[in-house]
This record gives sequence, structure tokens and C-alpha cells, in this order.
Amino acid sequence: MIQKILKITGMTCPSCASGIEKDLNTLAGVSIKVDYDQSRAELTFPAADYSLQQLIDKIQAHGYHVEMLDDTASQSSPENASCCNNSNAQQKPQHIAIIGTGSAAFACALKAVENGAEVTLIEKKPIIGGTCVNIGCVPSKIMIRAAHIAHLQKDHPFPGIKKQKPVINRKQLLTQQQARVDELRAAKYENILENNANIRLKKGAAQFKDAHTLIIENDTGHEEITADKILIATGSAPFIPDIPGLAETPYWTSTEALTSPKIPETLAVLGSSIVALELAQAYQRLGTQVIVLARHTLMYHEDPEIGQALEKAFKQEGMIILTNTQTESVHYHKHLIRGSKFAIKTSHGEIHSDQLLVATGRAPNTATLNLQQIGVKTAKNGVILVNNQMQTNVADIYAAGDCSNLPQFVYVAAAAGTRAGINMTGGHAEIDLSAMPAVMFTDPQMATAGLTEADAKQQQIETESRVLTLDNVPRALANFDTQGFIKLVINKHTRQLIGAQIVAAEAGEMIQTVVLAIHNNMTVEDLAAKLFPYLTMVEGIKLCAQTFNKDVKELSCCAG
Repeated sequence: MIQKILKITGMTCPSCASGIEKDLNTLAGVSIKVDYDQSRAELTFPAADYSLQQLIDKIQAHGYHVEMLDDTASQSSPENASCCNNSNAQQKPQHIAIIGTGSAAFACALKAVENGAEVTLIEKKPIIGGTCVNIGCVPSKIMIRAAHIAHLQKDHPFPGIKKQKPVINRKQLLTQQQARVDELRAAKYENILENNANIRLKKGAAQFKDAHTLIIENDTGHEEITADKILIATGSAPFIPDIPGLAETPYWTSTEALTSPKIPETLAVLGSSIVALELAQAYQRLGTQVIVLARHTLMYHEDPEIGQALEKAFKQEGMIILTNTQTESVHYHKHLIRGSKFAIKTSHGEIHSDQLLVATGRAPNTATLNLQQIGVKTAKNGVILVNNQMQTNVADIYAAGDCSNLPQFVYVAAAAGTRAGINMTGGHAEIDLSAMPAVMFTDPQMATAGLTEADAKQQQIETESRVLTLDNVPRALANFDTQGFIKLVINKHTRQLIGAQIVAAEAGEMIQTVVLAIHNNMTVEDLAAKLFPYLTMVEGIKLCAQTFNKDVKELSCCAG
């Protein structure tokens, strides 16, 4: 019999260890005992029946990483069956330090541990999990969903259902929202830490001493840790523009807007991109009169048709949209009887509101890291410059997530973190953003992928495009909701799909079809010929593809 001591990484709970034991102990003559806490296993097997590699492959087939800790096979006998040869030197595992505990950080940590590394996470805030689960994606989508339900009570297209003014209990909504946030943070972050012995957490603010040394400061003092490689995943914070008077007022950022127990009568929103518009519509639907102050047009960096469609939809709900408006100063007037008010001086006159939401973008959390000490290159706004392998210009220093020059989406952060974990442990992985989807969860939603016509022109790609309004999509007609459009952009010469812009109630659920089509270099004719289920919104993509060669108004109901 052969005895081996193995190190198994990648297990996330004790049941993983039990599963390995169950799988291998069913083999004749094989015995394995797995210690989850130590990530170790004692394996005994008959050399005549199995090779060590066969058994390791069986374990790794479940996604775990296996290392052999003892290099010599010992023959089991009455004399040596009860003892193990521990005299062989064990290779010290690679140590990776990660600054931050958001999606990029945890994705990197899990992949690095899977590949045999030990990881130290460093977090200066009281709770872990980063922006998305705590004060971003998760609570905002809960709030948006609640506001949507409230909206449908008072405004829907079915005369046979009585409309009524919704009764809003904001505190109860907040309690429900926070409970789900706490639940997801526990499931996706805290439990992973608790159940993975190779990931440890240190609390405090980190800064670089040199390229392999971090100084961590907290209430109890400071300590230094060294690491073979370091990932910066510190995320971002709301960017506050330098507007006279603004800093002296009790303005909201997205954080306060998501957690306020009160619904203001009037809310001015400074900004016109995703965070600003999602929260603006949510408050409008919860009963607030919202005034959006946009420096340019809505979603200025996207295809112009997107902003036009959204502005029309928002105005129909009663929102006030002031485009091409410059904010010159902000003041806050306290009044015990009439109530406190914001006075916002703009290029279109003075605006008054009970509350002001500043949602003008996000800035990277990099200012306190002492990056200049090690020479890490950043852009003017502080974002860390990385390549498609998440490497900075300094060896062994990586960055991922909102603190880097990658797009600020949580799924991009997670993908970048995973690839950083692979690259930091000796592998090779790159991130491909050529067909990256982007979604805004307004109603109608906005979703994009690939290139706009303007993007293609900058790259000197000659294009063709088609726009299909939703009154040509059977499901939109059945829903009595035809706000929006589907736009497809193709390379004129290859006929391949290179981009899409969608404004529709379920645009976020539709866009992945486009992502896969772009990724697989499908032509518009390929897309038009595929089977799409009837009376789905995604069928609109097929219909739009058909408009490159047909008049869809002349087709039968199921789009051919």
C-alpha cells in the first residue's frame, strides 16, 4: 500500500471534504481522510490498482487543486503503518495580499487559494463586501423593484384593473432591503471567510512601504506584512464636484439616497448617468417630485437615441428633466416653519428642493495607498492603469475593480479579480471587454453591448445599422408597453454584428443574446435565421436583424 499526504485547496465548506471522501472511499482498497480546516488529506491506496495521478485527477475533476506534501512513497507494514515520514521539507505556499474585500478581491482570493496560495485580505471599513452588496447594486435593485410595484398600482395600461395611490411605508421597505443585504453579504462574503482557512482578514488601512510590504494601521496601532504579490482592489467612492457652497450642505450621495428613512417631497438630482437616473426614477415612483439637472443630455456617452427615449419616458411619469444645465452654486436654507430647502443656482435659473442627490460619477479609492512610493502609474483622476492581465507597471502589483481603469461594473470587477488570481499564481488569463454588456435598471431599461456607430467610426469601421421600435415587437404589443427600441450595428463589409443598443422594459434580459452573437462573430443573417421563442422580448432582436433585408411589417406573426 502507498501512503501520501496531500494538500487540497479550493474547498469552501466541510461538505466539500466529505464529498471527496465519499468519492474516493468507494474505490476498492482506497482510503482517504480529508481535514477541511487544515486543507490536508491522508491517502492510502494499492499501487497495483491505481496510480497517484489517477486519484489526484479524480479529486481535481471537482474543481479543487491538489499538491503532494510528501515526496516519497512509504510501503505500509506493521512496522511503519502507524507513522508518517514528515522529514521532507514542504514548499512554502505563495502569499498574496489583497487590499479590499469587494467582488474583485474575493474573486481573486478564491482563485489564488484554489491554485495553492495563502491570502490576506485587508479591509479598513467596519464591514466587508465592498460597494455592490452593501451600498450599490443589491440595495438599489431592491428599491427599484419596490418603486416599480408602487408605480403599477397607480399607472398601468389595463382599464379593467382599478388604479389607486400606493401607501408607502419607507421604514418597512428599508428593513426588508437591509435584511436581504445582510443575508447576501453573509452568504457570499462572511461565510467564505469563515470556511476557508487559507484566507485571513486583517482590519485596518493599508499603504505601501515597498512593492512587497504593506503597513496596516488601525485603532490598536500598526503592523507590516510582506507578500509575494499584491492586488489593489479598493473600489471607488462618490465623486463630489467642486461647486461653490455644495460642501457646506447636507446633500445626499447614492449611499444616503438608498438608506434614507424619509421620502422627500422634492428631490433635485445632479447627474444624468446610471446611478443618477436609477435613483431619480425610483424616488419619482415613490412619490417624490424629481428634478434632474444634466450637464449635457441623458446618458451623454451613449448613442443619442438612448437619451432621447429615456427622457421621453421619464417626462411621461412627471419627472422634470433639465438638459444642458450647468450648476453654478448650491446653498441650504434652514427654516423651522417652512422647512429647510436647497437653493441651486443653474444656467436655467434657481431650483429649489427639499433634498439634493449628487450622482456625478465615482472616484477611485487610491489616494491613501502611497502608490507614489512604489511608482505605480495612475491617470489624473487616480485610477490605476492596468493591462488586460490586471498587471500594473510595477512587477508583482496588480489592480482590479473600480480603482482601476476598467469599466465600473461589478461583473467586470469579479472577472478581473479571477484573472488576476490566475496570473498571480503562475497562470495566464486575459479579460476581453469587446462584447461587454452594460445595463441600467430604469423603466424602460437600457442595455448595450459592443460598439456604437460613433465607436465604430473612430475605429474606421464602415457600418450599417437598423432601429426597430417596440411597436413592431409582438410581446411589447401584448404588454401594452411599446416604449423604446432595438438598434443593431453591423460591419458593412463582413455583415458581422458588432454592437447593439436597446431601450426596453426587459433590455437587461435581452442583451446577453447580443453578447454571444458578437463573441461568436455571427453575421446579421445568421442571427435573423435563428429560432427565437414567440412572444418574448428577445424575439425583437431577431426581428431587428431581419430588417437589414426585409420589411418586418410584411412578415407573419412568428417572424419566420
